[in-house]
Amino acid sequence: MQNCRICKNKNLVKVLELGYNALANSFLKKEDFSSEKVYPLDIYFCKDCKLVQLGEIISPEIIFSNYLYVSGTSDTMKRHFMEFANDIIQKISKFRDPLVVDVGSNDGTLLKGFLNSPVRILGVDPSNIAKLAQKNGIETFNDFFNKETAQKIVHDKGKAKAILGANVFAHTPNLDLFMEGVDILLDKDGIFVIEFPYLVNLLNGMEFDTMYHEHVFHFSITPLTVLFEKFGFQIFEIKETSVHGGSLRVFVRKSNEKLPENIQQFIDLEKKMKLDLVETYITFAKKVGKVRNELNRILTELKSDGKKIAGYGAAAKASTLLSYCGIKSDTLDYIADKNPLKQALCTPGTHIPVVPTKKILETKLDYLLILAWNMADEIIQQQKEFQKRGGKFIIPLPDPKIV
Repeated sequence: MQNCRICKNKNLVKVLELGYNALANSFLKKEDFSSEKVYPLDIYFCKDCKLVQLGEIISPEIIFSNYLYVSGTSDTMKRHFMEFANDIIQKISKFRDPLVVDVGSNDGTLLKGFLNSPVRILGVDPSNIAKLAQKNGIETFNDFFNKETAQKIVHDKGKAKAILGANVFAHTPNLDLFMEGVDILLDKDGIFVIEFPYLVNLLNGMEFDTMYHEHVFHFSITPLTVLFEKFGFQIFEIKETSVHGGSLRVFVRKSNEKLPENIQQFIDLEKKMKLDLVETYITFAKKVGKVRNELNRILTELKSDGKKIAGYGAAAKASTLLSYCGIKSDTLDYIADKNPLKQALCTPGTHIPVVPTKKILETKLDYLLILAWNMADEIIQQQKEFQKRGGKFIIPLPDPKIV
């Protein structure tokens, strides 16, 4: 890696190595094991603009060609996106017949929240999952978002009063091209709203498993102000949400005024937490190694006692955790997941079978390792019968524990 992807300077330091990993959402069949590719997963810190970013970028065309993450699988995310939609509806209620464009719209779960409101909606998504949205009646432009896409939408639909990007902005290798598209598509009094897991929460919660090739950036507010300023935009509001281990919803508009006071509070917090110092990330990397050792100790002891263990949640984050910790099918019998697109496939890199959740009660299990730990409350609630039969849960982060 040579240049920072926001400030373009070369003052970069590698702060964490997570080994060679397969792409986190590239679940595969047994016959494809021999042709599977792995890539280095290294994290860098820019000492100039303070951006935390991936070293080697994998082409988005490769990542999203056979994508299996579906937003609507989780009840937690469905509720969250309904609240998100209502928040935006209130923000743009003064406009007549406003257009809302959701970039990275996936299966259209977020846009469904607008269906009973006086709002025109359009999804933009490059993956195969866009077909699910189209089947559900959500008009979706099946392509990457850039200047050309933005110009086409303006030509066909007019300017947007709101452009949304829920967990997509941090996946975009070329932020400049994305912002050029926003600049073209957004009306002069419109808003650009992004959501992403907050770096502060990632560090506090030891959420290293959220680091995978799809996530090019791990954002804090400090480098984002540098990026938006470059394009004549400004953050005017930030809301904290609990999803994905703690996220921010950031509201942006065309402006070059003085930074609002509540935005400055986030920058001050980042300074206080020393997010501007490389030593903070070196310390984090050491803690990551300790988490791996402790989780492996727990699993090894349980297996040596003859306990049967499976995983729950074939999330993308599971791919990083399993690969980095070296957890394979000799430790986990299988991973249960509600997403039918992942069932009958195996996890990237570690090749653990993914099965329907009903298998949990069909097999004599002692422990479930909750890999989708951000949904732990929802999962434990769903698995009351497993618990009633004496089953226990292992939560891997921030400190591995049995509950």
